[in-house]
Amino acid sequence: MIDCMNRRGFLTAFAAMGVTSGLAGAAGSGKQENLKITKVEILQLTGKNKRKALYLKVHTNGGTTGLYGPIDNEAAMFVDRFFKRDLIGSDPLAYEAYWDKMFRASRHSRGSHYIMALSAIDNVLWDLRGRFFGLPVYRLLGGSRSKVRAYASCLGFSQEPSALRAKAQELKQQGYRHQKWFVRDRGPKFGPDGVEEDVKVVRLLREAVGDDVDLMFDAYWQWDLQYALAWTRRAEQYNPRWIEEPFQSANLDAFIELSRETSIPVATGEHFYGRWDVHKFLKADAIMVVQADPEWCGGVSELLKICTLASVHGANVIPHGHSLHAAMHVVASQPI
Repeated sequence: MIDCMNRRGFLTAFAAMGVTSGLAGAAGSGKQENLKITKVEILQLTGKNKRKALYLKVHTNGGTTGLYGPIDNEAAMFVDRFFKRDLIGSDPLAYEAYWDKMFRASRHSRGSHYIMALSAIDNVLWDLRGRFFGLPVYRLLGGSRSKVRAYASCLGFSQEPSALRAKAQELKQQGYRHQKWFVRDRGPKFGPDGVEEDVKVVRLLREAVGDDVDLMFDAYWQWDLQYALAWTRRAEQYNPRWIEEPFQSANLDAFIELSRETSIPVATGEHFYGRWDVHKFLKADAIMVVQADPEWCGGVSELLKICTLASVHGANVIPHGHSLHAAMHVVASQPI
């Protein structure tokens, strides 16, 4: 669980990592009129572990600033070349108008690095608004929860049977009642033997943690439909919480067919670039778990719209955590 997400605690937690940003800020009056953005900076920060990261900082004529990151290099490049000029002089509180203006400004705005840059700007402006109004962002979004559930993502952990069991049990003892494991190292070229090994991973994990832990599985785009159908038929008895990204999201028809044939919820969305991508999948009943990422889908503002859209279809939104800052605030803003 992520506990006590007040603005000071949130900043302190990331300061311990050598970072001083996090979609929340020092108390502000929220009273200044004619607030305008005066400067946009891309900062390179070095953490205590010597790793470098890019952060976006926005200044206003009233002294309130916004700071957000880390952001992708590609997003930083687009911010610098295409967004910064229009951002200076704009009203940082009028986020809907700015988002819509920039989304309409390019014929290529529906995806890739352009929408990643727009996401970064949207997120830094939410941080600025949190500082301006003196509230953490999840409160500005209407949230009331001070805790959100987290799952353990087990990418890179050994799948040797004894190591697999030990790590799953260790995570359970640490309090992780939701664990995501990866079944990406085999796939169609391994044929039935690959399916057997990938189902074995599910069985070993369920035996290790019992029935009171959610187990999720990520195929990392490595499967085709026949492989996925074979795996789900055999894995259903172990009650996986979901199977994630068995195919690339471009293959909508495969998602539709798999969802029709299995009781295991199908998940995808970390590479959705806006609510329109999500809408195509939901109206086709292709997925039950939406994993849109506020670093890539259009920012906090767009992820909120995606949450509303998903609620109409009875789907869960469990954001991908490329960077957790924005995702946690959106999750905390939702009623469940």
